[in-house]
Amino acid sequence: MTDIRVAVLGAAGRMGTQTCAAVEAADGLELVARVDAGDDVGRAVRDSGADVAVDFTVPAVTEANVHAVLDAGAHAVVGTTGWDDASRGRVAEHLERLNSGHDADGADGADGAAGAGRGVLIAPNFGLSAVLAMTFAARAARYFESAEVVELHHPDKVDAPSGTARHTAAAIARARAEAGLGPMPDATESGFEARGADIDGVRVHAVRLRGLVAHEEILLGNAGEQLVIRQDSFDRASFMPGVLLAVREVVRRPGLTVGLENVLDLT
Repeated sequence: MTDIRVAVLGAAGRMGTQTCAAVEAADGLELVARVDAGDDVGRAVRDSGADVAVDFTVPAVTEANVHAVLDAGAHAVVGTTGWDDASRGRVAEHLERLNSGHDADGADGADGAAGAGRGVLIAPNFGLSAVLAMTFAARAARYFESAEVVELHHPDKVDAPSGTARHTAAAIARARAEAGLGPMPDATESGFEARGADIDGVRVHAVRLRGLVAHEEILLGNAGEQLVIRQDSFDRASFMPGVLLAVREVVRRPGLTVGLENVLDLT
């Protein structure tokens, strides 16, 4: 079986460095390009012959990187946060054009027939414990009157709330809506700034503290009881099994996939 050829975008960063080392050590994968700020992403991916590009850059450039990767004929795995419905929608539209065999101008998509199965996997978190925590929280949410999310990260993180916390809150909100639950009780009349961000009706609180890496607590409450789901990532090495899983799966999943839970057997 031919190795999957991998390019890493943001290769000099903390997560990029870990990803390069993990790909080099993994069976069935070959690191073919290290791409950093200032490099031409599309050219680097195309010239290296990469099958998959893994993006660990910054929110300001990650969407443009994904479009360049797709036009270069590769799949994309994205760990950079900062995505919203609009940016995900643009990527989904780009994939639809390519996978139907036509680019925006109506010509054959890059890479010809290979474009028929191009995929992008955006994962708010690659930590298996984090993905399981998000999944368990969504399944539990329909049984509790109240739910809030607390995410805790190192102070060098540039976005808040984290993509993981947003993803968790959105999943909780969907589960509550499907169960026919109304708004959560909250009698707050002043000091709303202390109540955290409102993500689809779920409050999310962000902590930035030196010494932390990536941590999340989901608190669910009923009268007389509380369930706390806690996940801790103490080292970025913990994200690598999820990254490698995503690289291997994205080549088999045309279109846009959001969330690593969608490639895990959690039924």
